[in-house]
Amino acid sequence: MFVATYLVSQGADTADKGQEVMTTRKILDRVSGDRAQRITSRPARLRILLALPAAAAAAAVLAACGSSGGSSSGSSGSSSPVAAASSTLKTAKIGGATVLTSPKGFTLYSFAPDTPTKSNCNGTCAQNWPPVKGPATASGVKGTFGTIKRSDGATQATFDGHPLYTFAGDTAPGQAKGNGLNVAGGLWHEVTTSGSAPAGGSSSGSGGGGY
Repeated sequence: MFVATYLVSQGADTADKGQEVMTTRKILDRVSGDRAQRITSRPARLRILLALPAAAAAAAVLAACGSSGGSSSGSSGSSSPVAAASSTLKTAKIGGATVLTSPKGFTLYSFAPDTPTKSNCNGTCAQNWPPVKGPATASGVKGTFGTIKRSDGATQATFDGHPLYTFAGDTAPGQAKGNGLNVAGGLWHEVTTSGSAPAGGSSSGSGGGGY
């Protein structure tokens, strides 16, 4: 009511000026409102921009957890027992007979008191006549290789039902000093794959009474 009275009293020119002032004020108010809106919207956009890296990091953590879970399951599958590698035995010509030897060429022996399933050489005997670890094979040798469990739980190689041993008295390949010895409760014989050797063996010694 006051505005209408003021416009009539002041005339058309004044009314135009009043209208111009009101229009300018509206424009300023609108500009101020838009600016305020932009100002108030900045924190929201900032929060969105800050949230994006956090979301990406969370996704990366989830992906890493997923991949580690997959790798652990794969490793559990690969942890199945693996068969023990076989020792590859050899042969050598000693005293007219072809004998079975260790991979390093040392003569192998059998002990008469043994059975196809049990070794009777333990303790000090096993220190002087070290058992051959099984399983074992030999290329081109006719015979049957196997294994037995010793009293200490170790696996020992056998050949044609005879547990196999080396001899501590043999200090170099090609020797058979333990052949024919009667010690530790029984006779010891080199293990032949062909031919035959004399009871004492060409390179065996008779001074093995300490074994």
